[in-house]
Amino acid sequence: MEPKRLAATQGLQWIKKGFVLFMKAPLLWIVLLAICFVTAAAVSAIPVIGEPLVSLLMPVVVIGLMAGCRSLELGDELELMHLFCGFVRHTANLITLGGIALVSQYLIFGAMMMSGGTGLVDMLRGSQAPEGQEVVQQAVANAGASVMIGLVLFSVLLMAMQFAPMLVYFRGIPPLHAMKLSLRAFTHNMGAMLIYGMAFTLLALLASMPMMLGWLILMPMVFTSLYASFCDIFPPELIAVTEATDADGRDDQTPC
Repeated sequence: MEPKRLAATQGLQWIKKGFVLFMKAPLLWIVLLAICFVTAAAVSAIPVIGEPLVSLLMPVVVIGLMAGCRSLELGDELELMHLFCGFVRHTANLITLGGIALVSQYLIFGAMMMSGGTGLVDMLRGSQAPEGQEVVQQAVANAGASVMIGLVLFSVLLMAMQFAPMLVYFRGIPPLHAMKLSLRAFTHNMGAMLIYGMAFTLLALLASMPMMLGWLILMPMVFTSLYASFCDIFPPELIAVTEATDADGRDDQTPC
């Protein structure tokens, strides 16, 4: 299976499609995102295990939002229970995906520390509180190579994780292979991703102006437009085979 190569202008279509999905249930999208963020903040506050646990479960949570997108696309309703879809199917593989991402983050931080960015890594991980803007600027200035290494490696990790949860959940693809496909999808569509990123950056600036209120719309669109890009690069007709197979063992009472 190969991801589709799309025109650069398709990046704008992802935002438009994401907005359409958001407008089908705007208030419920805001509620779902609020639940996700409040829960993540509460879990992160647990000493020692909080933040790693959030990283492990992040793909599971993302899939809940993607399942909501799929339901709206098929003409069904968005429900609170969609948040738990990642705990219904392929849960082990989704958590494995989160574990791979977590270990990768630690390895990247290790590489940054070995290249002279210990102070910067401590600030990024929150183990050392920044004492003013000058201290932060000094830490960055003293870790030039470390910053470049971190940017490159975290960018690769982000690209590998972008579509991986959906590939695991909707296609039943193993975690590592899903990450490879996600990375390939991103590199095959650099033009569309660039246009998408630039447009979203402009929207983020506009959303921040009236007391950040625009983010009530834009934050859900981060996920709805992500789903739209996934469907374009990995067309829905290709997903139907796996969904039909999974439906045989699915509980009719669940929206997943």
